Amino acid sequence: MDLHSIDTEKILSILGYDPANPLLFNTGLFLVLFCIFLAIYQMMRKFRVAKMLFVIAFSLYFYYKSSAEYCFILLGVCISDFLLGILMGECHKNWQRRGVVWINVLMNIGMLVYFKYLNLIYETFCNITSADFNAFDIVLPAGISFFTFRSISYIVDIYRRQIEPCRDFLSYTFYLTFFPPLLAGPVVRAKDFLPQIKDNPIADRAMVSEGLFLIMCGLVKKIVVADFISQNFVDRIFDNPSLYSGFENLMGIYGFFIQLYCDFSGYTDMAIGIALLLGFRFLDNFNAPFKAQNPTEFWHRWHISLSSWLRDYVYIPMGGNRCGKIRHHVNLLSTMVIGGLWHGASWMFMIWGGLQGLFLVGHKMVSGNKRDKEAKATKKWRVALNIFLTFNLLAISFMFFRAGSMQTIKEMGTQIFSDFHLSVAPQFVEGYLLIVLVMAGALLLHFLPTRFTGKLKKKYETMPIVIQALILAAIIFIVIQTRQSDIMPFIYFQY
Repeated sequence: MDLHSIDTEKILSILGYDPANPLLFNTGLFLVLFCIFLAIYQMMRKFRVAKMLFVIAFSLYFYYKSSAEYCFILLGVCISDFLLGILMGECHKNWQRRGVVWINVLMNIGMLVYFKYLNLIYETFCNITSADFNAFDIVLPAGISFFTFRSISYIVDIYRRQIEPCRDFLSYTFYLTFFPPLLAGPVVRAKDFLPQIKDNPIADRAMVSEGLFLIMCGLVKKIVVADFISQNFVDRIFDNPSLYSGFENLMGIYGFFIQLYCDFSGYTDMAIGIALLLGFRFLDNFNAPFKAQNPTEFWHRWHISLSSWLRDYVYIPMGGNRCGKIRHHVNLLSTMVIGGLWHGASWMFMIWGGLQGLFLVGHKMVSGNKRDKEAKATKKWRVALNIFLTFNLLAISFMFFRAGSMQTIKEMGTQIFSDFHLSVAPQFVEGYLLIVLVMAGALLLHFLPTRFTGKLKKKYETMPIVIQALILAAIIFIVIQTRQSDIMPFIYFQY
C-alpha cells in the first residue's frame, strides 16, 4: 500500500462517522471545515437556492458526524412537519386543526419515548415486578430533544394562527437542520427564523465582529473554565465524594454549577456567533443567571429558549396562572418536572425538575406585595443577600443534575453536614490555587455590570480588522494551551 492510499484512508476515517469523535465547535476539525464552508458560503451569498442547498448539505453532514444514519430521522421530521403544516393550512374546522397538532405531538413524543425513555420505563417496570432488566440496545440520536421541540412549536404556532404554513420545503428544511443550534440549542422557533431565511440575509461587518466576539467568549467559557475545572476538580469530587471533606464537597457543588453554566452558555455563545457570521440572528439564551435574586428570576435568565418554550407550550396550555392558586402551583410544578425529564431518562432529572418546581411555587407563596419588591430592589444589602441565597439554593439543587445516583447525593450530604472541616480551606486554596482562581475569575466576570461587557463588545467591533484578527489568534492560542488532552463534549450534547 503506497503513501497516497494511506493518506486517503486516514482522511476518509477522519471525515467519516466516529461515535467517539463527533464534529463539535471546540475541535480542530470543525475549525478547518468551517473555514472552508464559510469561504464557499461567501461565494454563494447572492445565489439563494444554491446557498441554501449547500448549508443544508453541510448541516446534514454535521449531524451525520454525531448520529450517522439517524440523519434520516431528521429529514423525516422535516418532511412530516412540512406536509402537516400544509394540511393545517387547508383545514378550517378547529377539530381538524387540533387533529393535525395531535398527530405532530404524538409523532415527536413517540420518538422521544422510544429513543430516550423506553429503557427507563422498562427498568422501572422490572423493578416494580422484580423481573430481570436487560436494557434495549437503543442509540440516542444527538439533539433529538431540541429538534422535536422546534417541530412541535412550528405546528402549534400554525394552529394558533401566529404564523402561516411554510410552503417552501427548502426553507423549512434549512430551518430544522441549520447546524449551529442543531445539537444543543438554543431552541430556535420557526416564527423567528423562517422570516430571516426568506430575506436571504448577508452578514455585515458589525454582525461578523459580534459573531467573532461571541465565539471567543464561548471558547474561553468552555475550554478555559468549564473543561479545566471539570477534569481537574469537579469530576474527582462527584466520583468519590466520601474521600473529601464537606468543605471540598461544597466547593465541588459550586464548581459544577459554574462548569455547567460556562459549558452550556459557551456552546450557545458559539452557536449564536456562528449564525451571525452567516447572517442570521438568534435571541439570547442566557442573561447572567447568577445575578438572579429568586428562583423565578433565575429561570427567566437561565436557558431562556427552553424556559420560554415550556411556558408557551406546556405551562400555558395547562392553564398557567389563569386558574385557582392550587391549580396554578400544580401547573408550575408539573411544568418543571416535565422540564427535568426532558433533560434525560433518569429519576435524578425528575427529582431535579421537581425541586425547581417547588422553588418556583415556594417563591410565589412567600413573595411580598409590590411595595416590598420595590424596597428589595433599592437596598443593596438585600439584593446581595437575595443573590447569595438564590445561588446557594440553586447550586445545591443542581447536585441532582450531576450526580449519577441517590447514593452520591447521600455521600455528599453526609460529608457536608457531618464532616465539613472548614479548617481545610487554607490547604484547599493552596492545593487547588489555579482552580480557585479560575472559578473566582469566572464569577467576577459574570457579575460585572452589563454595560461593561456591552462596551467591551462594542470596542472589539470598532477595532480594525487586523487587530480583531490578532485578538482572535491570541484567544485561540490560549485555548489550545489550556485544552485538556481529551476533547470534552458539551454537557447538553447528550440531551
